[in-house]
Parts: sequence; structure tokens; C-alpha cells
Amino acid sequence: MPSQQMRCNGLGFYDEDVPYGHPDFNKVYRCPNYPVEHDEERRQRLRQLSNLHAFADKRFDNFHVPTDGNEFALPGSLRETVEHCQAFAQSPSGWVLLEGSYGSGKTHLAAAIGNTRLDHGDVVLFLTAPDLLDHLRSTFGEQAGESYDALFERIRTTHLLILDDLGVENPSGWALEKLFQLLNHRYVEKLPTVITTNVELETLNPRLRSRLMDEELVHRYKVNAPDYRNSRPQQGTILSDLRLYGSYRFETFEVQRGCRPDESQNLQRALGVAHEFAQRKEGWLMLLGASGTGKTHLAAAIGNQCEQDGMQVMFLNVADLLDYLRQTFSPNSSTSFDARFQQVKDAPLLILDDLGAVDQNKSWVKEKLLQIVKHRHVRKLPTVITTTQELETLDSQIRTRLKDRRACLIFSLTVRPFVDRDHPAK
Repeated sequence: MPSQQMRCNGLGFYDEDVPYGHPDFNKVYRCPNYPVEHDEERRQRLRQLSNLHAFADKRFDNFHVPTDGNEFALPGSLRETVEHCQAFAQSPSGWVLLEGSYGSGKTHLAAAIGNTRLDHGDVVLFLTAPDLLDHLRSTFGEQAGESYDALFERIRTTHLLILDDLGVENPSGWALEKLFQLLNHRYVEKLPTVITTNVELETLNPRLRSRLMDEELVHRYKVNAPDYRNSRPQQGTILSDLRLYGSYRFETFEVQRGCRPDESQNLQRALGVAHEFAQRKEGWLMLLGASGTGKTHLAAAIGNQCEQDGMQVMFLNVADLLDYLRQTFSPNSSTSFDARFQQVKDAPLLILDDLGAVDQNKSWVKEKLLQIVKHRHVRKLPTVITTTQELETLDSQIRTRLKDRRACLIFSLTVRPFVDRDHPAK
């Protein structure tokens, strides 16, 4: 019998040659000679391929479950839903369908599942339904780097597929056919799949709906949390998620624990820069650095200090900001797009967290972000921006405003992510 190493051919994974219907059919196992903790380069490569880099901070341990007891009065416990998702993340089998309104935490839970499997060394692919269709359409262009057949095969056979926001895509005949082909393949092969949606299943195409309502394969969970982004107490009518980061203050920012001397010095300087901005309350500050280096903590600490000083603060993750704007297109929205967009542009202090969490090549996204940046740059409105991207990769018109040294101070956090500082390599 060949060794495990020979069976995996150096790839780190192997599957069993068993017939359809066998419990091990279509399951992939990690080779014991290639433990995931010894393959950091491969883990980083998998993270980039997964499209989860923008959601690296979405994990089960920081998912917000209300503590006032009301969650158990809702149909189905939110805590129970989280526990089921954690169990699936430890041993993916079948499908998970997360249903709920905007801001209820569906994407956070789906990304937490994906991040858990990435930590285990699995191949994961995270896509929103509209992005999936955009990627497929892009293969028809002359400059396409990958053929349609190759891309579609990679998506439909990936070990764990996470399809976010099913139902918001343009329901053209072509789109419906591609989605059905994709989901039907994974349905027939029983490949682990996570799907989120904010629409009623009855509104979906009947062929898609029939797959999602198969109780033998699909585990459906209602994410019943109220929209945490719209249920917070507000100063006046200003939109902000700052209350979610109430513990992120200057005095809780770690500059020593697990740090090398150069890292400690860099964090101390970053803390000083952020504290000075909070005292001055003018100009722009941009914080650059990898995920988990402390950018969001410092940005929220600025917001908390300024709010304590009586200043109105709008703190928003950029992906959430775009969701807030899209929500105004709903017939049931109580706020017009123009009113909400103007509120963002004119916020006394605007903190935009994680600029790299969205695709700035999309025309609508690029247009809205540029309008916000231009408006605040011209009017010299206090603004804080964080991003994991290199400055030169940002849109050129946005980059021009950020590189204006008369208006914006740029500081780079050149430290390892806090998880690596807490668990240094042996």
C-alpha cells in the first residue's frame, strides 16, 4: 500500500478512490506529512485565492450576539445558529443556507466558516452572487486571463464554496442558467456549500428554490438578529457603527505584548499620531498596514475620543457604507439616497475603515467613493481612512487627494498581525 506522501504526490491533500455513494466519496484529506501549521506560504496563497482577504477579521469569536436576552425570544436562537455554523466549520458536510435581512450578520457567519476552513488548510472560494456572474462574463473579453470553462469548473468543484447575497443578482436568463448549473452540480455531488440570502425563497427561480429546500442536504438557519448597523443609539440622526468598537480606546491599545523592539516603536509612534489627531480634530489621517496590525483599533479610538469630546462621528466599514447606500434603493426605505449620501459627505468626522474591502474597479463603487473623497478634500472636513492596500494600488484620483501632504498624514503600521505577535513562531 503506498504511503500517504506518495498518495498526495506532494500536494498536501489526497482523496480516496471509492465509488459514488461511499461515505468518503468526494472528500479531501490532509496528508499527515504536510500539516497545515508547516505550510504558511500555502495558507497565504489559499487566502488570496479565496477572496476572503477583505473578511479576514470575520470570525466566530467576534460575532456579536445580543446580551439582553431578547435573542431567545426570536424564532430560533441566534446563539444556536452560531453554534450550528461552528459545527459545520469544524466538519463541513452538506449545505448551510443563512437567511436574514441586511446587517443581520449572515456574511460575518459565512466568512467565519470560510476563515475556519482556511485555518485548516482547505481550499475555499468566497463570492457574492453578482461578483460570480461578473467573473464569468469577464472571461468573454479579449484580455481574459482564464477561459470560461476553466473558471466555471474551478468554481463549481472547489472544496468549499461560499455564495453570498444570492437573489440580488440581475435575474437574466443567462444568469439564472449559470447559477443553476453551478448549484445543481454541487447539489448532485453533495459538495460543501454555504449560501446567504436576504430574499424570501419563494421569490427565487423554481429550479434554484427546489435545491435549497431539500431538507436532507440543506440546513436552513434564520439569522434573526436585528440589523445591528441600524439598531444602535445615535447622536441626532448620524449613521455610525462606532458603538460596536466601544472597547477600542487609546488606553487599551497594546504596544508591547509579543512585539519586537522595532514593532513596539512603530506602534508607539502610531498611537502618538492617532492621539494627536484626536486632539487636533482637523485634517486627514490615513493608516496603512496588513490585517490585524491595529489600524481599526486606532481609528475607533480616535472616534471614541472625539465623540466623548462632543463631536459627531461617523464610523463605517467601507463595505457597510456601500450597503447602507444600496438599501435606499429599496421601495421600503424610509431614507432617500441623496439624503443618506449627503449625510456621509458632510459628517463632522468621517472614519472609513478598510478601504480595500471593496472592488474599486466597479464603476458605481468608484464613483461614490471618489465623490466622498473629493467633497471632503475640498471642504477640508476631518477624515480618517484605513486600508490594507498599498497606496499605489488605489484609484489614481483618490490617491491624488490622499497624497496631498497639506491635507493628509499617512502612517504605515509595519508590524506583524497581532495573532502572530500573540503566538510567535517556535
